[in-house]
Amino acid sequence: MALSDLLYPDNPKRRQELIHLHQELLDCMSTNFRATNELAGVLNEHLGCMIPRIKMRESSTVKENCDIIIQAMSEIQCQVQKIDSDMKEKLEPVLYQKLYDIKEPELEKIAIAHKVFSVVLGEATSTAGMVAIKLIGSNLITLTVRKLVSLLAQIGASVLGGISIAILGLGIEMILHAILGAVEKNQLLAAVRSYEEHLAQFKAASEKYQHAIHEVTSLVRHQAQ
Repeated sequence: MALSDLLYPDNPKRRQELIHLHQELLDCMSTNFRATNELAGVLNEHLGCMIPRIKMRESSTVKENCDIIIQAMSEIQCQVQKIDSDMKEKLEPVLYQKLYDIKEPELEKIAIAHKVFSVVLGEATSTAGMVAIKLIGSNLITLTVRKLVSLLAQIGASVLGGISIAILGLGIEMILHAILGAVEKNQLLAAVRSYEEHLAQFKAASEKYQHAIHEVTSLVRHQAQ
């Protein structure tokens, strides 16, 4: 019996669908790499961070690439927490509370944050306060990062985690042979269904993450004009 018949005896179209699933995973991961680098660039330029750029490694496995993004996202989370700690340390309690008061004017919050970073960095860009307020005043990036880290860990731990990124673009038979090498035949269908669910969640979380970063980078570009 052919491998494809064994896996999908009643639905040959599933073979092509599986290829699309893998390509969607690659596209999502690639976009998240770019978005993460954009946000890291803003943090480095305006808030004095030193977050290294990341690059998707085609010679590595899905899990290894997931781990690369997770590490970068974790570093971004740490930097956002540090920004908040700097604010809390340098400001009087009343001023610190203003940063989180939705009734306070945005421009006043930005001015407060800018003063803090002028002290912390010695000299701060005109955009520093705005970026800081956008990051700590909204928990959107924190929440989306946390969700993505969780999903990336799940995908990395799934059956596809051990498959090389390079294999994913080489065709269905190589993909299926690679998967068969990772699990027993009677586990394969359940693993693929589970992966479909993970990917659907991953795509949705990726879109929110990228949108949150776009809000920050758009503000920076607008300020520079």
